[in-house]
Amino acid sequence: MEIAVVGSSEFVLGFRLAGVRRTYAAESDEKLVEYITRVLDDATIGILVLQSRDMNRIPRRLQATLENSVKPTVIAVGGEEGGLSMRERIKRSVGVDLWK
Repeated sequence: MEIAVVGSSEFVLGFRLAGVRRTYAAESDEKLVEYITRVLDDATIGILVLQSRDMNRIPRRLQATLENSVKPTVIAVGGEEGGLSMRERIKRSVGVDLWK
């Protein structure tokens, strides 16, 4: 399973420097939706990383899809306003609360 990162060019740059190969720089809302949809359709991607503020830039239906996605697990970085916390996402993916 691979990690994919979608966001602004500044956001994905850090991940690219850290060795993440699947990075998609989306400067417009249309490109953001296109890249997220592409990642969701790719069975080799296990984790999708987004900026929390980008969650507000996508249609509500796609937001709901991301919030309920188990594979790939969607991680919104930069605050809680983008959906579920990391703990909730891990619990949904694994099936148990690892913090207990």
